[in-house]
Amino acid sequence: MSDKLEHYRDYARILLAGIRLLNGAAALFAPKLLARQFGDNPNHAIIYVLRLFGVRTIIVGIELLVPDEELRASALRYAIPIHASDTLAAAFAGIQGQLPSRVSIMLTAISGVNTALAIIAQPRKG
Repeated sequence: MSDKLEHYRDYARILLAGIRLLNGAAALFAPKLLARQFGDNPNHAIIYVLRLFGVRTIIVGIELLVPDEELRASALRYAIPIHASDTLAAAFAGIQGQLPSRVSIMLTAISGVNTALAIIAQPRKG
């Protein structure tokens, strides 16, 4: 059973890395398209912020795939607060009317899945 649990942790870690890399690449290389998906008219500030988000997201995605177990464990420790805060930010933005409801729900769901994957992927203690 322990081996099976380790496989689930690895699958969750790799899936989370894939989601991060995909979202990060979209934000970095196609920020206008992404901004339009959010229902926003892309301007220079939005493009800049999305590209910064993209770089951050790609880096933390790569950290989950490196062979160094200590670096992966560190990336996983920070994954829960990163994704939980992303989830809350998306939900609050929708509640406060800063994002269209459809976009807020989509972003909250994606970030919620990422938070769950980060929890599942946590390495065993000891």
